[in-house]
Amino acid sequence: MLDMEQIGLQARTASRVLIQVSMDQKNRALDTIADVLLAYTDAILQANEKDIEEGRVAGLSDALLDRMLLTKSRLAHIAEDVRNVMQLPDPTGEVYDATILPNGLHMHKRRTPFGVIGVVYEARPNVTVDVATLCLKSGNAAILRGGKEIKHSCAILGTVLQEALQSAGVPSHAIQVIDDPDRALVEKLLRLDTYVDVIIPRGGAGLHQFCREHATIPVITGGIGVCHIYVDQAADLNMVVPIVHNAKVQRPSVCNALDTLLVHRAVAATTLPAVAEELLISDVELRGDEESLALLQAAGIHNKHVVPAQADDFGTEFLALVLSIRVVDSLEMALEHIAQYSTGHSEAILTKDRESAEMFVRSVDSSVVLVNASTRFNDGAQMGMGAEIAISTQKLHVRGPMALRELTTYKWVIEGNGHVRP
Repeated sequence: MLDMEQIGLQARTASRVLIQVSMDQKNRALDTIADVLLAYTDAILQANEKDIEEGRVAGLSDALLDRMLLTKSRLAHIAEDVRNVMQLPDPTGEVYDATILPNGLHMHKRRTPFGVIGVVYEARPNVTVDVATLCLKSGNAAILRGGKEIKHSCAILGTVLQEALQSAGVPSHAIQVIDDPDRALVEKLLRLDTYVDVIIPRGGAGLHQFCREHATIPVITGGIGVCHIYVDQAADLNMVVPIVHNAKVQRPSVCNALDTLLVHRAVAATTLPAVAEELLISDVELRGDEESLALLQAAGIHNKHVVPAQADDFGTEFLALVLSIRVVDSLEMALEHIAQYSTGHSEAILTKDRESAEMFVRSVDSSVVLVNASTRFNDGAQMGMGAEIAISTQKLHVRGPMALRELTTYKWVIEGNGHVRP
């Protein structure tokens, strides 16, 4: 079994060196990573093919196998993303909130890396590179543990990443990949509080719960999205159909995809049939409450994909072409529904009424609240932040997309001139 204490010590040692590494040197290391990924394309794809074959034998779903799959084009895109991270501003060392006290002391906050970040994720080999590059750019060492389904891919990617770091003159232990599938190693990682500063799980609710229950290190959770759109009685009906369609259909398997549509009773008779017709063209299954089903039937919509909603359809993250629908009496009723079922990820209101929009924004307790826009915009790149490591749905220390700046903390710097405290 791997010596996790040694891995933690190596990461901590590397993190102290990374603090001194310049932006130019980090960017050269990222450029080298992109080059080496492309140079090792054949070896990486061969390792990934082993994971895919073992996954088929194990009976994994086609959707999961597709998430695991690396191809030449996908690998080229991953390398391109690495180079995109190179272009992002380096947050480390940024000075802000500077002030001069009446006694002449100069004070400011200065951004500094966390130190060592542990990331536990599931069957997405691309996450290995995504996390490694974001951690490197923000000056953090990283310990990565992917799911057992991608153990061969993780092993080769770990080797490639360390070779690139060493070639660029950066400590190779700045990125360490645990490729042993033994789950006991995850528990040990979660308890390496002597060396690891924060844990970020990327995966389903079960993984997040496991990390929260077993970690002795702060855990930043997110990515579980039961997302809502509320169509207000003052909504611009011309924008409802395209926004709802985009939020549900563009990429249904991601955390910011729409799960529940709430429609004000005053506009439900006109809105729901138009929304349903568009979604049914895209093979979306609509699970409606009693009133929404009655309105659709009255509008002549009879389709095998329109079915009664069950109790657990509200509060479920479908990650598929499935949408639950409920008719509500008021904005207040919509807010109550969201408060009961939301996971704090992304919620939107469609309305022309500024007071209703402001009440929604003020009342909804989620990481991102949108007005007249698709929930799909809760994304680091879409919000102008560049790449992201995760979307946090908790409140400390960050909410929403976690990009480079969110992978740092700060220190106070106080500069005096012989000052002593009176």
